[in-house]
Amino acid sequence: MISNLVQQPDNSTEEQRLILNNVSWEQYETLRATLDDIPGLRMTYLEGTLEIMSPSLQHELDKKAIARLIEIYALETDIDLTGYGSTTFRKQIKARGLEPDECYCFGQLKEVPDIAIEVILSSGGIDKLSVYKGLGIPEVWFWQNNKFTVYRLRQQGYELINCSEFLPKLDLSVLAQYVKSPSQTQAVKAYRDTLRQK
Repeated sequence: MISNLVQQPDNSTEEQRLILNNVSWEQYETLRATLDDIPGLRMTYLEGTLEIMSPSLQHELDKKAIARLIEIYALETDIDLTGYGSTTFRKQIKARGLEPDECYCFGQLKEVPDIAIEVILSSGGIDKLSVYKGLGIPEVWFWQNNKFTVYRLRQQGYELINCSEFLPKLDLSVLAQYVKSPSQTQAVKAYRDTLRQK
């Protein structure tokens, strides 16, 4: 295995990545099983390339705030939503695997979630949309530069769309205003109040 270490300053907004090339599926599975006990460690596998990422504090704060806001939205709008968290999804036949930052399923549980959410604070690493395409995840949201972008899987690949097709009434620009609040609890309460006013 050949590795490229992408190391950045150790502070609350920076993440560390280790990229390994020429990793077999069996090696990926072994590493995944071996490192499962390390909390928060993310692995992304794409056709022989493995990225091991240690998320920053800011990454985890953003992902948790987004999850809480989406969940209060579902509660207030009576949407049947099940969260998978950072469950590992993988398909050997497609040589792909990863743990989304957050992911959700609507209605009955399915083999893969309907929506996966990725928090992006730094550039570099494996193309996540290529991984998600091979896994067949219908919709992927990226949180980057304090805004959401949404991609929907079509026959030819992912297409950038203006809003979620699963949650067409969810205004992502309004949701984004609450993600960076210093208090997640106050942000959830304020967002809930905003939803109730509509």
